[in-house]
Amino acid sequence: MLNFGITFKGDMAPGRTIELAKRAEAGGFTYIWIFDSHVLWRESSVMLGYLAANTSIVKLGPCVTNPGVRDWTVVASTFAGLNVVSGGRAAIGIGRGDSSRRVLGKKPMTIQTMKEFSLFIRKMAEGEKITYEGKEQWLGWANPDYKLPIWIAGYGPKVLKDAGTYADGIILQIADVDLIPWFIERAHVGAKEAGRDPNSIKVLSAAPVFIHSDKSVARKHVKWFPAMVGNHVADIVMKYGETGGNVPEAFTKAISGRKGYDYRQHADKDSNHLNWITDEVVDRFCIVGSVEDHINKLKALKKAGVDQFNLYLMSDDEERILDIYIKEIIPEVNKW
Repeated sequence: MLNFGITFKGDMAPGRTIELAKRAEAGGFTYIWIFDSHVLWRESSVMLGYLAANTSIVKLGPCVTNPGVRDWTVVASTFAGLNVVSGGRAAIGIGRGDSSRRVLGKKPMTIQTMKEFSLFIRKMAEGEKITYEGKEQWLGWANPDYKLPIWIAGYGPKVLKDAGTYADGIILQIADVDLIPWFIERAHVGAKEAGRDPNSIKVLSAAPVFIHSDKSVARKHVKWFPAMVGNHVADIVMKYGETGGNVPEAFTKAISGRKGYDYRQHADKDSNHLNWITDEVVDRFCIVGSVEDHINKLKALKKAGVDQFNLYLMSDDEERILDIYIKEIIPEVNKW
């Protein structure tokens, strides 16, 4: 079965966010995520607490947080607390830090720092004793029966291989059926080298969707996403080179016309940095078109190794899109 999640951006009215989350939960969604970029949008931990109080089954977490904007003990306390108030439903997606750091003029964190942060947060949030700045610390009130699954976000071969050594899951912000198996294989290499079962690592594909019989109309609603992905890919290309053989050529080719990125318009469908994006890239990275188009692509993602598809529900007509997924798309996808 393919699991489904939703990510909210943090600019939607809180009451509407809750109503959509409740509707999704009742309709069979298993995860509710929220972007974590505390300057651009509302603080994610506040919304996660609000979501926990208004839901009862879904897992809840950021997609994604990072090691560089909060004290690590604060993050551990936040997610131990979220687990307590939600009855063990907390999860945490972790990346190197994109918009939440770059909008402040700071660079993303290193892969090694991300790993250290992930292991620190998991241990402390689950009630273990840790050493912090030379002193032993612990959360005496944390419930050790409530585990905190770690989901690592990335595209590059090093971050995915490293994630394979310790993560419970990987987050791939892309719905490209041809590229996802390559990303999964990188994580599996790390798992095998660490003596882990590669199949124990869950795979999440995240992307915006839009349902319309005219794909040209649908593309306009999700065109912001390839621009966001392209910004991540640009870092990878800079590190490995366009012909270095360490990343798929199709991935680097997708950003060949990129002309910069304004973080103040991050994940904004009306931003002014979208002119370079082609229809082909939109169709590969997102899910657009008719109900049948969505069903077919989701089946292909499932076949490619995806365990959870995470809808970035932030491209207009959110109630309509969610209802169609619940009533028409998810039941059909999970017949197969």
